[in-house]
Amino acid sequence: MAYVALFKQDGTKAGEITLNDDIFAVEVNESVVFDVIHSQRASKRQGTHAVKNRSAVSGGGRKPWRQKGTGRARQGSIRSPQWRGGGVVFGPTSRSYNYKFPQKIRRLALKSVYSEKVAENKLIAVERLTFEVPKTKEFAKVLANLAIDKKVLLILEKRNDFVELSARNLPKVQITTAKRASVLDIVSNDKLLITQTALSQIEEGLA
Repeated sequence: MAYVALFKQDGTKAGEITLNDDIFAVEVNESVVFDVIHSQRASKRQGTHAVKNRSAVSGGGRKPWRQKGTGRARQGSIRSPQWRGGGVVFGPTSRSYNYKFPQKIRRLALKSVYSEKVAENKLIAVERLTFEVPKTKEFAKVLANLAIDKKVLLILEKRNDFVELSARNLPKVQITTAKRASVLDIVSNDKLLITQTALSQIEEGLA
């Protein structure tokens, strides 16, 4: 059975949580993780690049010279690709790079990255995070109490404005929710800081 220590906001230990081995202790499938990360990065591409092909370039309605008798190569339009100012052949056009894998593959990738964080002791569970007012100094104190000095992904059970505003100015902190946490988010951060309720949601969602 996999276990993880449960801490309070002030850094004191509040107990221990038993993790679901089917989610947090599976064999890491690096190939699946790579494929899912690649798809998530591709989905972030805007795909707004575009060039004008021959039909989109203005002008060129008249044949530049007669077909025969000039000694020059025959031409049908000054907007043909070989002319300066002509259309571009096989240039990029606006498109979406988005593609998705089956749900089972995405779930396996999530289980793999969660299991890797647990195996490397980089998953930190906290009872809850509460702030009376948004204050960056207070959130920085929480990170210091939990000995977190590297890039961290905070996974909450739901959006919390006070927590998000408190962490907004900290460059090494990224915040998401249990339902929106992605493989790319998890891999991009050195540690995971997860609330107890969010941990339960993750187990329910991936069970």
